[in-house]
Amino acid sequence: MVVAAVQTARADIPMGYYQTLDGKCGAELKTAIHNLVSNNVSMLSYGSGSNHTWWGFYVTDYVMNNNRRQVVDRYSNDVRYFVNRGSSVSGMNIEHSFPKSWWGGTSNNAYNDLYNLMPCEKNINTSKSNYGMGVVTNVKTDNGCTKVGTGRSGISLWEPADKWKGEFARGYMYMATAYQNFTWESQALNSLQQGAYPTLQKWASDLYIEWAEGDPVDQMEIDRNQAVAGIQGNRNPFVDFPNLMHYVWGDSIDRPLNLKTTVKAGDIIPADPDQPISDVVYSNSFTDGDQGGCTASGTSGIWKLDSKYGWVGTGFINNVRIQADASLSTPDISLDGCLTATLTFDHAANYVSVPKDWLSVQISVDGGTPEDISDKVTWPSGSNWTFVSSGNVDISKYVGHKVNVIFRYTSDTAVAGTWEIKNLRVAVTRPAAVDSILADPDDEDAPVEYYSIDGRRLDPETATGIVIIRRGNKVTKAILR
Repeated sequence: MVVAAVQTARADIPMGYYQTLDGKCGAELKTAIHNLVSNNVSMLSYGSGSNHTWWGFYVTDYVMNNNRRQVVDRYSNDVRYFVNRGSSVSGMNIEHSFPKSWWGGTSNNAYNDLYNLMPCEKNINTSKSNYGMGVVTNVKTDNGCTKVGTGRSGISLWEPADKWKGEFARGYMYMATAYQNFTWESQALNSLQQGAYPTLQKWASDLYIEWAEGDPVDQMEIDRNQAVAGIQGNRNPFVDFPNLMHYVWGDSIDRPLNLKTTVKAGDIIPADPDQPISDVVYSNSFTDGDQGGCTASGTSGIWKLDSKYGWVGTGFINNVRIQADASLSTPDISLDGCLTATLTFDHAANYVSVPKDWLSVQISVDGGTPEDISDKVTWPSGSNWTFVSSGNVDISKYVGHKVNVIFRYTSDTAVAGTWEIKNLRVAVTRPAAVDSILADPDDEDAPVEYYSIDGRRLDPETATGIVIIRRGNKVTKAILR
C-alpha cells in the first residue's frame, strides 16, 4: 500500500448544518437539499442601496487590486472597481444566471438570490439574453470570456470561460434544487424539465458534472459561498461538497450519502502516484491590470499594458513610425523538478505583413543569452486584429532551469506593426510525491472506511486501485494492489 496525505477542508460549515442529508441519495437527497437551502433564508432586496444586491456584491464579488476593491466579473475580462458599498458600478448590470423569465419574472427569492446573481458587464448581459448555459458551437458573440450563440439541437446558449465553468455549473445545480418546485417556462425548457427530480435535463446535468470536475472548487468560490451564507443564511451544498452532484444526478444516485466521509471543499487529494501531476507554474491574462511581473527593455515607450488587449507593442507613436528594438520579459519561471513544460499564449499582429521578420519569441535560460523559439509558434496573419493561439509550444528541453519568456519587437521608419499578447500560460508535469501513511493513535478504535476518488463507498475486501481511506478524523489516499 502506498499512501499520501489529504489536507483538511477549508470550508467553514456550521456544525450539523447538513445532517438532514445524511444517508439519502437520488430524488430523496435532492428534496432534502431543497428543504434545507429554501428555509430560513433572508434575501437582500434587488438593486442598489443599503441591504440591496450591490451592497451584497461589495463583499461577495471582489478582489483587492492596488488597495482598491475590483469587481469580479465572471462574464467579461473588463476591469472595474467598487466605489461605495451599495452603489452600482458603471457599465455593469445585476445578472440572473437563471433568467427571471424562466419562472415568469415574479420577484421572489430566486429573483433576489445571490447564488443566482452576479455583477456582469452590460453588453454581454444583453447578448446572453435569457438563454440557458451549454456548449456553444455556432458563436455569434464572444467577448473573450463569454460566448453566445447556438449549440445542441440548434438551441440558443451561452458558454462561460473555462475558469468559471465549474462555478456556474455548481450554481445551476443549486438553482435547479433550491427552486425545484417552480413551474418552468420560456428558454428554461431547453435545459430543465418540470418536477422536483431531476429538474435538470440529462444532457445538462451530464455537462455540468463534467464542467464541475474539470474546474474544481477553488478558494475564491469557497470564500463567496461563505460570504453569501453570511448574508442569506443558506449555503450552496454543491460547493461545500463537490461530490454531492454524483449522489443527485451522477453514478452514485443509489448510494446513500455518508457525511462523515464525503470530501469537502478544500480537501486536497494528491494525484495518482503512478501518474505525473499536472501543474501551472505561470498564468496571467494581462487584461485585468496586472503586469504579471513582466518588464520591458530596449527602446522605451514601445510596450504598454492595455485592459482589453493585454501587452501591446508598437513603434507607431504619435502617428510616426520609429526605429525600435524592445523586449518584454516575464519574471523567472521555475521549471525545476518538472518532467515536461508547455508554453501557450494568444496574440494578434497588424500592419506587419510577415510577422516573423519583425517579431520573435525567445527563451532565456538561467539568465543566459536568449534562444529563439519563433519557429515553434503559430503566428497571426499580421494584417488584422484577430487573436490566434500560439499553440502548445513544447519547452521541455529547459526543464530543471529557470526561464524567462521574451517577446522581442522591432520596427523601422517603413514598417511599424502592432503586436498584442495576452493569456500567457506555462504548464508542466511533475513526478508525484508520496508521503507516509497517517497514523491516528487517538482514534485507533474508529472504523476504517474506503471510498473512491469521487466519494463512493467501497468494499475494503475488494477495493483496488486509487482509494480514499478515512479513519476517524484522519484521511489518507492509497493505491491498493
